[in-house]
Amino acid sequence: MNTIIETILNHRSIRHYEDRPLSDEQIRLIVESAQAAATSHFVQAYTILGIQDPGRKQKLAELTGNRHVGTCGHLLIFCADLHKHELAAQMEGVEAQDTLETTEKFMVALIDTALAAQNAALAAESMGLGICYVGGLRNRLPEVAELLKIPQYVLPLFAMTIGYPADPSAKKPRMEAEHVYFEDEYPADERLLRDLKEYNETVSQYYTKRTNGKRNDTWTGQMAQFFKEPSRVFMKEFVERQGFDKK
Repeated sequence: MNTIIETILNHRSIRHYEDRPLSDEQIRLIVESAQAAATSHFVQAYTILGIQDPGRKQKLAELTGNRHVGTCGHLLIFCADLHKHELAAQMEGVEAQDTLETTEKFMVALIDTALAAQNAALAAESMGLGICYVGGLRNRLPEVAELLKIPQYVLPLFAMTIGYPADPSAKKPRMEAEHVYFEDEYPADERLLRDLKEYNETVSQYYTKRTNGKRNDTWTGQMAQFFKEPSRVFMKEFVERQGFDKK
């Protein structure tokens, strides 16, 4: 096993950081690593906003409902971005609105952004830093968009807190590889249900040990509650308002 794989397998979300900023060199390398990710058709459909202003970080901590957004060493906001492509088309005298607003280009922007973010995460962790993805950025997207001056064809997807870990959390057990990797065709429900029962036992043991017996959650129990009621139901309207996924 090489050091890259060790870093990947050692991932855990970090929510407590030392009061210590990242250096300009660290930030540059993290961003350049993000840019090195694969991108569909050389589109590079993302923008990364680094939040330096303490007041703005604290406001984002409030909007996301995540305290560590305001206390991390550096905060990145990953945005799906087709606005630059709208400008590129204008520069070349091409009308691109019909294409920019398709579901396909929306998916391209989402995938490009996610690939870039994971490269950034791996780069940061390889430096001994910790990271945490913050989907709570989408809790109050209209206010986030206003705060960050987000234009049409740009969609903030998630934040990433980065910093020096102050209290590393335990690594949560993922599903076994044979529960997610199947050859040639999708497995029958009978197989999936058996796998889920096995995984429930693993997760329950993890929580029992982590909380000294105060919790014994199962994964299917958590997921059932998570999917029981729709959340962020404004999302489709907001996405379309930004010009995405309309056709």
